[in-house]
Amino acid sequence: MLNDMNSESLFYEYYRQWIDVYKKDAIRDATMSKYLMTQKWVERLAPELKVCELTRTAYQQLLNDYAREHERQTTLDFHHQLKGAVLDAVDEGLIERDPTRKAIIKGKTPRAKKIKYLNQFELHTLIADLDIREEPNWDWFIMLVAKTGMRFSEALAITPGDFDFSRQTLSISKTWDYKGDGGFLPTKNNSSVRKIQIDWQIVVKFSELVKGMPDDKPIFVGENKIYNSTVNDVLLRHCRNCGISEISIHGLRHPYVKPTTKKFITFFEVFRAAS
Repeated sequence: MLNDMNSESLFYEYYRQWIDVYKKDAIRDATMSKYLMTQKWVERLAPELKVCELTRTAYQQLLNDYAREHERQTTLDFHHQLKGAVLDAVDEGLIERDPTRKAIIKGKTPRAKKIKYLNQFELHTLIADLDIREEPNWDWFIMLVAKTGMRFSEALAITPGDFDFSRQTLSISKTWDYKGDGGFLPTKNNSSVRKIQIDWQIVVKFSELVKGMPDDKPIFVGENKIYNSTVNDVLLRHCRNCGISEISIHGLRHPYVKPTTKKFITFFEVFRAAS
């Protein structure tokens, strides 16, 4: 517990113990990794800073030092991850006043943003270039993500039993732990559990693909460990082959903006309108 911490303790050590007490087993592994990375940055930037020395000036200097190597949004995340621990230290009487009050968030000038999504023509061009074989491959996976907007981990967790071909729906109720040891995990949040509409091409092709497969086994997960970069490399080759914008698998989740109305529509609506 934090009982053995006092105002003379080093701040990065206090923060490390605070993470262990309040965040361990309470947040997702990916979020936990961000907190631990924040702790490493605190240790790197302020290795001798004591809890009692965490004044507004000292805290602002810590943020400024971090901001020299990070964009403003990343610095804001860094601030939010530290603030909870700092306020708890105030409540415990280890710090007299809230040093995070009126903190100024700075950051490097954002880099030029790459194109993150495809327009309607590029999307159709990509789908046409996919090599849809009799056995599941990453081209099947790319098509499913492109037409449903699922997250990478959600698509990996899809099983034959998740399809309702008669109603043209697909149930999303879990994710796959591709960053860890594998296995099913809950969705990102409760609102992520949903049923989505699928078009005729998905119905026809996947109803044939999953014949004979176990209802409860992931379609795209085999014996080898799965890496996000592997699918991104496959997608990149298709983008270059088609001469379209180069995006990541995450970019296939972005909605397509209809230029004439500026209305956001889903990929499924794009394909339904074209079919």
